[in-house]
Amino acid sequence: MRLQARDRVPELTGLLTVVSLALVFGAALGVVPAAALPRAPDAAIEAIPHVNAAISVLAVGTIGYGWLSIRRGRVARHRAAMLTSLGLFAAFLVLYLYRVALVGPTHFGGPAVVAQFLYLPLLAVHVLLAVVCIPLLYYVVLLALTRPAGELAGTNHPRVGRVAATLWLVSFVLGTVVYVLLYVVY
Repeated sequence: MRLQARDRVPELTGLLTVVSLALVFGAALGVVPAAALPRAPDAAIEAIPHVNAAISVLAVGTIGYGWLSIRRGRVARHRAAMLTSLGLFAAFLVLYLYRVALVGPTHFGGPAVVAQFLYLPLLAVHVLLAVVCIPLLYYVVLLALTRPAGELAGTNHPRVGRVAATLWLVSFVLGTVVYVLLYVVY
């Protein structure tokens, strides 16, 4: 009996989630030595937060467009928008983790009261939602890629996709607010 990806979506979701989170936490916690990575010019490293802010804004737009497209029954546009959103998320994550592995996290330069009551809670919710989104996104993408579009309505794709898209959208918006607090306001 031949096993196919469509028969193993939960298992593949779990595997991809574990690998992805290991990479994320490995880079964020400094397990990956900075010396092991090629070093881009300082100007490129300094540009990453600004590029990621633009990526986040674009992703908010593509997620919203994908959501609107599927509500209007435009499956091909929905698929294209959500795959574009996934690509933007991957680009964001690679750039973010590269920068964090090289220079560490950016420290908040504003007043302690703003950090305690605004910045850190927003950052915590943003990070939590981003982590929670990873398995949800893998799950809905694997369902979508392993089945014809006509079969997806009979799977968990619509239900889980609504949750994933909502959390993903909020995470990108909060990430943009965190960027504004770090690089524009303070």
